[in-house]
Amino acid sequence: MSYRAIQHLCAPVCAAVLLSSCAHHRQAARTPLPPLPPPPAAIQNTETGIASWYGHPYHGRAAANGEIYDMEKLTAAHRTLPFGTWVRVTNLSNGKSIDLRIIDRGPFIDGRIVDISHAAAQAIDMIGPGVAQVRLDVLSLPASTISTNWFAVQAGAFADKDRAERLRSSLQREYGPARLVIRPGTPSLWRVLVGKESSPDTAATLARRIRTEVGPAFVVRLDQPEASADSAGAQQ
Repeated sequence: MSYRAIQHLCAPVCAAVLLSSCAHHRQAARTPLPPLPPPPAAIQNTETGIASWYGHPYHGRAAANGEIYDMEKLTAAHRTLPFGTWVRVTNLSNGKSIDLRIIDRGPFIDGRIVDISHAAAQAIDMIGPGVAQVRLDVLSLPASTISTNWFAVQAGAFADKDRAERLRSSLQREYGPARLVIRPGTPSLWRVLVGKESSPDTAATLARRIRTEVGPAFVVRLDQPEASADSAGAQQ
């Protein structure tokens, strides 16, 4: 058989193979890809605001990350930074600074950005006044953390659980799922948390709305240890 005859016979076969291949690629292109995981929450590297310090009655009690709080160690509480983050806190009134590890959640007072240990407060001459204007710089983040990248809005904290529950119920009707989280102490505090947002920015939008329509509100990180403390409302 001549070469031209072989070419004539093979052409339809090659065309069929090419059409089949193109159809396969078109089918593959139509197959939906699995959704991408949400990006990690952005970390604010520097904050400026009011710092306070805490000792008794929290000394010797479990911090939010599960370890026992020792007010003579160099640790701190922050509302949104992952546990294990190292920060430098600088007292802007005298320039003194101290490096601290985040192990706890707080401060639960609007307008403050960090609660530092008694030892840290001594190191930057903050014991007497109790509070100070500080700059907080993030030095390093943990390689791995049990913290989740979910955020909520804290709209109140009460020693009286009934008052906390009334606020929780009211907020849930207006703003969606809300829960109570207990903060052990003397007295214990019942924190009222609203929402479950995947980024601090979307949580901040909710916080601004609650602050305008209800009262003080600020963004907090939702941590796994807190999930077991939920006592009312929608599950985390």
